[in-house]
Amino acid sequence: MKWFGRKAGREAARPALTRGFGTGPAGAEWPRSYEAQVREAYLGNPIAQRAVRLVAETIGGAPLSCSEPDATQVIAAQSGGQALLETVASHVLLHGNAYVQILSAGPRLSTALEMDGAGGIVSELYALRPDRVTVEVDARGWPGRYLYRVGETVQAVEAERLVHVRAFHPTDDHYGLGCLGAAAGAVAIHNAATRWNKALLDNAARPSGALMYRAGEGTTLTPAQFERLREELEQSFSGAAQAGRPMVLEGGLSWQSMSLTPADMDFAGLKAMAAREIALAFGVPPMLLGLPGDNTYANYREANRALWRLTVLPLAGKMLGALRQGLQAWWPGLTLAIDLDRVPELSEERERLWTMVAAADWMTPEEKRAAVGM
Repeated sequence: MKWFGRKAGREAARPALTRGFGTGPAGAEWPRSYEAQVREAYLGNPIAQRAVRLVAETIGGAPLSCSEPDATQVIAAQSGGQALLETVASHVLLHGNAYVQILSAGPRLSTALEMDGAGGIVSELYALRPDRVTVEVDARGWPGRYLYRVGETVQAVEAERLVHVRAFHPTDDHYGLGCLGAAAGAVAIHNAATRWNKALLDNAARPSGALMYRAGEGTTLTPAQFERLREELEQSFSGAAQAGRPMVLEGGLSWQSMSLTPADMDFAGLKAMAAREIALAFGVPPMLLGLPGDNTYANYREANRALWRLTVLPLAGKMLGALRQGLQAWWPGLTLAIDLDRVPELSEERERLWTMVAAADWMTPEEKRAAVGM
């Protein structure tokens, strides 16, 4: 495991993610590989990056309820310098797959964790990069082991030593489907609008146009005149530093604006719509990303509650369920879940539930405890 963190080879991502479909110019395509989609979305788009970080950091900081203190310590520890649950959540959102390798050490670390059948004790849970992992199936089509590739180095990891957290994929039995493919079209539109706005500012916020030459019918500028005119325009009238300078035209030249204004092209509305679609693809209420909307206090509280109920809890349940199942060999009967009573965003719901259950005289104490998840 000494080569973790080294620069990987630039081979095609495995598995290939689904493409994002949309309308565009003939021959245009959204990024198809995982690496290209990550560059366009997570590295190059503030909405997508903030949406992923918001969900991942919320899960990483959520309070846990675990039956084994030693397991809690291992799960809460850093994985490669990063929080394990935060890293796993980011991988599932972006790639659709997260792979956690179970690393074991000798019994000298903790005799309480020693298990005869599990091969040592759990010393670390390491989140592998999903684009480097390939599932190797057996003759029956079930995962037999996993291959982790870093450049020319390939390491085989047995299925019992690796936890695979997989998002639902309707057409693949072994790999999950991330959110990047669904958000690719909206990300491309949002990035294009951003680049267009920057180009407009670089040009001193002047729409493009044309210089009309009307010295006489059948006459044209010589190549030398044309080149001199082009150079004078670029040096004296292009860029933010030249904004507001008057243009003196002579020799039958006149300026004719040819571009639509930003209002005509509705770039602001188009960019806002694309941003909301990106937030929708990652399951984040647009209000929490600072996008325009009904930003009242009540709506903000409802948006936080919706984020937890519709995105954070389902994803956290999938992740913790996979970890619980993968660690059963070391901690039989392990229970692992989000402690809902310690989540501030859900305090009102929990308070109403406790009040309703406490007033139910027809329920036994055991039934009341089961109703509130105790």
